[in-house]
Amino acid sequence: MKPLLFILSLFLFSTTTITTSSSPSLPLPPTPSPTSSPPSTPSSKSTLDPKQITALQSLNIPTSKDPCSQPSFHNATLCDSSKPFRHLISLTLSNCSSYVSLSFTALKSLSTLTSLNLINCPISPIHFPPQLISSLRTFTCINSLRKISGVWLSQLQNLTDLTVSNVQVKASGPYVILGHMNYLKTLTVSHANLTGFLPGHIHSNLTHVDFSGNQLKGNIPSSITMLDSLQSLNLSSNKLAGEIPSSIGDLISLKNLSLASNSFSGAIPDSFSALPDLVHLDLSSNQLNGSIPKFISEMKSIKYLNLANNNLHGVVPFNLTFIKGLEVFKLGGNSNLCYNHSVLSSKLKLGVSPCDKYGKPVSPPPSKDSSADDSSDDDYDDSDDDGSKHKKDNHHGPNKFVLGGMI
Repeated sequence: MKPLLFILSLFLFSTTTITTSSSPSLPLPPTPSPTSSPPSTPSSKSTLDPKQITALQSLNIPTSKDPCSQPSFHNATLCDSSKPFRHLISLTLSNCSSYVSLSFTALKSLSTLTSLNLINCPISPIHFPPQLISSLRTFTCINSLRKISGVWLSQLQNLTDLTVSNVQVKASGPYVILGHMNYLKTLTVSHANLTGFLPGHIHSNLTHVDFSGNQLKGNIPSSITMLDSLQSLNLSSNKLAGEIPSSIGDLISLKNLSLASNSFSGAIPDSFSALPDLVHLDLSSNQLNGSIPKFISEMKSIKYLNLANNNLHGVVPFNLTFIKGLEVFKLGGNSNLCYNHSVLSSKLKLGVSPCDKYGKPVSPPPSKDSSADDSSDDDYDDSDDDGSKHKKDNHHGPNKFVLGGMI
């Protein structure tokens, strides 16, 4: 009997144990591990190379947040994805305080940069370490560094994009800067008081050239035809002279051309007709003479046309359809230029007089105060032609006068 009781007791104990283990359990709070640490956040620990963090701190750039994941608005940063630490590849310093100093040590730590942009940072000139010179592909300096030399810029031989604007550049000519820059694609050295002549040779990879607002003199070299990839050429506001070379017509990729505010003379080259994609043409404020070529009205892509303040003469060869297709059209300041009043209405306010039967202006051109030439972006009035009877009578008046004179 005792063995039976023992077996029964053992069975009851086993049943109770299985039932307890199969019942649903309540969630338990995690047991803290003695080796675990609180989860890190980007603001508590940076993934950037510690040496570069120190360099940014020396530039008064906050590093409480990870510069690789949360760049600030004014001091934009861009990092690579290397491990265990990431490295800066792009840095933009804008609106710098007077206390910022780009030390050689800090720049050496930032030698992984491929892009450096200084905007409104009038700080002292800096000395780039060789590692940074070698790595930079883009350098922008706008209203920064106070004054730099062409020799200093010329050391950046691996650049593909160079922008220097509103900075005094001391150089005897652009070639001092560009002589060994064989990889450039975009080039801007504007409002830099740059003197000398345009270089006879510039590397043919260039798609954008801007030398506006300098003191360059001489003429445009015919070797400009080598720039067969050029899309934009801005030589405005210099002291360039001579005739516009017909070789510009060989720049078949050209979309924007500005030669305004120089001393170019002669006629508008017929070779411009070979520029099918030209959108922007500004030849204003020169000494160009001759008549306006008719082929311009056949340039389907053109939207901006400024021929104001030259010595052009003859009859404006454009009809209303062409003019209304333009966003900007300026002709004022050409006293010997006139328009055919039977083709174009005086409502257009072209800034030139109507023609008489001999193709000469019938009266002095409107003054600049009353002309729309300098007071607005458009040189014509694009309002509806369905005006009052009084306007229509004004339009037909000159025709009656000419008819009477002929009789």
